[in-house]
Amino acid sequence: MRLYLAAAVLLLALVAYTEAQDDTIAEKFSNFGDQVTEFGKNVAEKAKTHFDNFRTSEFAENTSNWFREQFQKIKSKIDEISQ
Repeated sequence: MRLYLAAAVLLLALVAYTEAQDDTIAEKFSNFGDQVTEFGKNVAEKAKTHFDNFRTSEFAENTSNWFREQFQKIKSKIDEISQ
């Protein structure tokens, strides 16, 4: 009788311990959703920072100016041909 009682108490203690340690499925999904949201915000912020750095870089400005000059040259040649 004592053995059964001791085994039951140990089993209850084990169940109580494991329930206290594990999160519920809902909590796990909630935590996962929060982690995904945080990851998305971090990626978006880093992408925005890098895009702004690229957009204001010397290479981007020189390339943009070159395309504008080429477009103006083509536009002026078309105007000369059409007159």
